[in-house]
Amino acid sequence: MARIESAHGAGGKVMHRLLQEIVIPSFGRRKIGSIGLDEMDDGATFRHEESDLIVCADAHTVHPLFFPGGNIGSLAASGTVNDLAVMGARPVAMTNTVVVEEGFEIDTLQTILKSLNDVIEPLGIAMVAGDTKVMPSSTLDEMVISTTGIGVVYGNGPVADSGAKGGDSIIVTGPIGDHGTSLLAHREGLDFDTALTSDVAPLWEPIRDCLDVGGVHAMKDPTRGGTAVALNEIASKSNVEIEIEEQLIPVRPAVNSLSEILGLDPLHMSCEGTVVMSVDPTKTEDILKALQRHASTEDSRVIGRASEGNPRVTMRTEIGGRKMVQVPYGEPVPRVC
Repeated sequence: MARIESAHGAGGKVMHRLLQEIVIPSFGRRKIGSIGLDEMDDGATFRHEESDLIVCADAHTVHPLFFPGGNIGSLAASGTVNDLAVMGARPVAMTNTVVVEEGFEIDTLQTILKSLNDVIEPLGIAMVAGDTKVMPSSTLDEMVISTTGIGVVYGNGPVADSGAKGGDSIIVTGPIGDHGTSLLAHREGLDFDTALTSDVAPLWEPIRDCLDVGGVHAMKDPTRGGTAVALNEIASKSNVEIEIEEQLIPVRPAVNSLSEILGLDPLHMSCEGTVVMSVDPTKTEDILKALQRHASTEDSRVIGRASEGNPRVTMRTEIGGRKMVQVPYGEPVPRVC
């Protein structure tokens, strides 16, 4: 079994062979301008008419690298696509930096890169540049992937966290907490009667359909810190109060069970294929119909509303009480995205 050696990150023939035989061929679409990934230059060229562009950057680390429903490759790709999509941008290109430790299996690297490409290529996203570094054995926990996403603003303009308005409907596009909970269960060897998997998925296509409907004021993907953080960021930046209804929030029974056992809150568990949206109430039904046409967002529903008031998030409980939805102090599940 071939493994990564320190020479694979040293800039010589061994590194170039790894790039030319393993890394670069892993991606189907490799340029959107005259210079792309194949040229192995210091960067890539691109032009997209005269449209505004959105750029995002993220580093991805997860333990274990493979988990129910995905791996670090599909996680990195989906996270980058969704960061662009929630800002109202059509993803067109990515860069990818991989840092691996010496001794890492090359076949595993190739599998992870293929998973990344399997997400982006059907969406027409080009992998235009990247870098590969090798760390000495035992100085890194297997692998870190760092991506940059480039998107073209779709429609009338970018969608910002600060765009929510009083009277808006608050939509969540699917069950919350699946990613963090499934990864924790897998990591700790906890078994459930149901097959709980990560919700990791790219959401550009359903979000595009919502943008076509119009009335999308703010969007956030609830990754680290979960739905509680996403809602609080929208509320604080938009200067609105958001109230959600506990009985309306979609949570899978397995997620509820594990959360109760471990004293966790599903609102604090990360999602990687779910989005929180604040939308015009007159467009709510049409937006729900647009979301429900896609398998990844077919369980979309309204969970509350925004109003003028103190910038905070509250929840109406099932027994009729009302409580604050707080931002967690830290991430309850380490190394999940």
